Amino acid sequence: MNGASLATGQRSLGDPSVTFPLWPPQLRGCPETSTAEIAYPVEVDYAYEDVDTALFAQAPGPDLARWAPLLPPLHAPTLGEGGTPLLELDGLPGVYLKDESRNPTWSHKDRLNRVTVSAAVGAGAPGVVVASSGNHGASAAAYAARAGLPAIVLASAEAPPAVQSFVRAYGAKVLTMPAEDRWPLMRRIKVLTMPAEDRWPLMRRIVDRFGYHPVSNLTVTHTGHPFGAEGYKTIAYELFAQLGRVPAAVFTPTGYAEMLYGVWKGFAELRRLGVAETAPPMYACEPAVGAPHARALATGTPAAIVELGPTGAYGIACTVGGHRGVRAVRDSGGEAVPVTDDELRAAQELLARQGLWQELSGAAGLAGYRRLGREFDGPVVCVGTSSGFKDLETGRERVRLLEDVDVDVSLDDLLRATDA
Repeated sequence: MNGASLATGQRSLGDPSVTFPLWPPQLRGCPETSTAEIAYPVEVDYAYEDVDTALFAQAPGPDLARWAPLLPPLHAPTLGEGGTPLLELDGLPGVYLKDESRNPTWSHKDRLNRVTVSAAVGAGAPGVVVASSGNHGASAAAYAARAGLPAIVLASAEAPPAVQSFVRAYGAKVLTMPAEDRWPLMRRIKVLTMPAEDRWPLMRRIVDRFGYHPVSNLTVTHTGHPFGAEGYKTIAYELFAQLGRVPAAVFTPTGYAEMLYGVWKGFAELRRLGVAETAPPMYACEPAVGAPHARALATGTPAAIVELGPTGAYGIACTVGGHRGVRAVRDSGGEAVPVTDDELRAAQELLARQGLWQELSGAAGLAGYRRLGREFDGPVVCVGTSSGFKDLETGRERVRLLEDVDVDVSLDDLLRATDA
């Protein structure tokens, strides 16, 4: 480990003059600047003057504790998160994939949950609760199990069955409940059905009634856990080490924009500390059927709530945006890039042909880069967030059985016989 945390407190993104102690975490955003329509997040502040910049001379590797001075206190044990590969894409010189599917639970969320579950341990919480139908729930369940805490995962009825099995494997209780007769059922049954819009109110009740620590959002627009985005800063630290410079642009799949903001903050810290001279523009790549960050940026609002159309990219399909994503795009000089499902599938297929299996949401960074169609003076990084194992259709493909195969069949005929 590279020393103790230098975190000093929490600061409002609604008004940077509004500050709070580091503990307890402000789990409902900034109470002084938020309104009934807009919730402003808080972020963690540090004693930057005490940071030894030799911290950034180390090679990337697993365990976020290597970056401990610039993270909140890490009270939860590691699963070996971080240190993911950076791979240049064939046919796209200078374009790289930061493959976050190589984390312990096969997604970027492991960086967030190492930090948020650490906050739950530090706060003495009896357990953690998360509203998620995919990566976040699986990751939170794993880190809670590693830390010896029970976990409750509130999932929508549309969650892939394989992902729900993944979550249960860690001992988490998966609740997908109907709105009616909520509490009597909750006491008796582990796995139920529930519309997605009911999850946040239920999570607030679990937090308020049972003291569980929430590791996802509680507010009208997205604030999320105040410590969560800090885990994503480590992607920026690793990219700087892997490339030997700041990238010319970073394209990230964007749902609630916690990763987008965390990566931007990491590069901003490198610049603040004099380790790097610049920070890259950040591109928020989100489904075109909703795109709350694109809406907020276009209308000049701090955050937006939108209607959502159908999309296979369920991991980043959000009706609610957050101010952190708007800040990261605006302050970095980047853009929001809405992408269609067809563009997502094309990017997913391109990656798969190179041995990189991303879920549909995880291909949004590359889809956004291709849609923008812009040349950059230097390396471009597209973040890939999660394994294709977690897609909605994974495991549902029909297979074609081979019967009475002629041992003298030609290779072309044999390969044609495998096509469904």
